[in-house]
Amino acid sequence: MRVQRVRMPESVVESWTVLGPDHLPVEPVERWLAYLTSVERSPNTVRAYAHDLKDWFRFLTDRAIDWREVRLEDFGSFIAWLRLPPPARTGEVVVLPSIAAHCSSSSINRKLSALSAFYEFHARHGLDLGELLITWRPYAGSRTAWKPFLQHIAKDQPQRQRAIKLNAPKPIPRVLTVAEVQAVLDACTRLRDRLLFAVLHDAGVRIGEALGLRHEDLAVADRELTVVPRINDNGARTKSGKQRTIPVSAPLMRLYASYLENEYGDLDSDYVFINLWGGSIGRPLTYDAAHDLVERIRRRTGVAFDPHWFRHTYATELLRRKTPIESVAALLGHASITTTIEIYGHLTSQDARRELEAAGWLPQRQVNL
Repeated sequence: MRVQRVRMPESVVESWTVLGPDHLPVEPVERWLAYLTSVERSPNTVRAYAHDLKDWFRFLTDRAIDWREVRLEDFGSFIAWLRLPPPARTGEVVVLPSIAAHCSSSSINRKLSALSAFYEFHARHGLDLGELLITWRPYAGSRTAWKPFLQHIAKDQPQRQRAIKLNAPKPIPRVLTVAEVQAVLDACTRLRDRLLFAVLHDAGVRIGEALGLRHEDLAVADRELTVVPRINDNGARTKSGKQRTIPVSAPLMRLYASYLENEYGDLDSDYVFINLWGGSIGRPLTYDAAHDLVERIRRRTGVAFDPHWFRHTYATELLRRKTPIESVAALLGHASITTTIEIYGHLTSQDARRELEAAGWLPQRQVNL
């Protein structure tokens, strides 16, 4: 089985499907992925789900299990199967106990989430698996001081939860130091590339949001950048469906002006970031081109960064500066501040040390150790 990219002629919309051993689309998977594409789910999300369903149907095929007749223990066996290295999944290779698990708990949880959504979709079309993957439990309340709107009503209603979920450590977002950010910017030999990373750092936008920027989205006099959800020729997308405006610095706008004067020139394009030296001149920069740029800068600097780390750095620095969580959520384009809290509600050891020093705990101990 394999995952296949799908694009309709004369369309910029990209989707994915799963091909079976007969090289034809796996019909129940194709129906669900086609639905996700039609309701404008991110192609990256559809692609990830396609890989998750490919693993599931490969597991079922190897065991001659019908996808409509699975039992709870089959999911347990699937989890154990995912832990094995791919060569050992056929049973031809013995795995030593000291060998690390191939899939982490967080990756397995993501796959189980995909399966839950897949079976829930087909349950709405008549498939009856009961509460195999979805269960309803009494409202447990929020773990934070923040309470959602109409919480006083929701607390009396049962809450939808996955029946199977592994305990997984909560990842701490990786942030860049000032020296690392400066090294990335200084390693750029072109103003366009420097501007791209500067936008990621100064506005905290996602790489897709940056690649989709048009000149009309940058208000130089007001020092503002607006993220506008729209269909882009390069496939760039905004994750949030809402438009938002982000204040940015004067140096960023000066860099933008310098880029237009020295590199962009008289090219006629609505897009800010375009091909200037290779490929189709004037066409908007693609994800693949941005990935290649990141790889080049990583080799030059030795900083093993990802474009999303600039966003983590932006959000973490705002919170360190005591910016209200509601403002940070709005600037990041999160639909709810619970998302912001879940991702960035953490303290690094350096943050904890600063808090303890500010409280007078570390410098002024009253006990001789």
